[in-house]
Amino acid sequence: QLQLVESGGGLVQAGGSLRLSCAASGRAFTQYAMGWFRQAPGKGREFVAAITLSGGTSYYADSVKGRFSFSRDNAKNMVYLQMNSLKSEDTAVYYCGARNRGDYRDPQSYIYWGQGTQVTVSL
Repeated sequence: QLQLVESGGGLVQAGGSLRLSCAASGRAFTQYAMGWFRQAPGKGREFVAAITLSGGTSYYADSVKGRFSFSRDNAKNMVYLQMNSLKSEDTAVYYCGARNRGDYRDPQSYIYWGQGTQVTVSL
């Protein structure tokens, strides 16, 4: 069992920045690749970014590439999503998830989820 808790969401103006954190506790964190997804009202859960077990490689949705940066600190059981140049369309609840197999872009591949943190970007 792995427990995930997100934090760092909030209200920010367009063009601003936020840093989301996800703290993991429980079974060996380094056994899991991690991902960030988001869900806007009335929409499905959308892939944002993913990172490998070691943190050496990260992947991004085209909509956030060049603006978001995903990192992990295995010594602290933490992952982070640095979000810059935020846009109104980034408004959503952001979830971190953990997977040990499957397609990193598919939410069905993730077996543990946090409760989510709200990000609201105002114009």
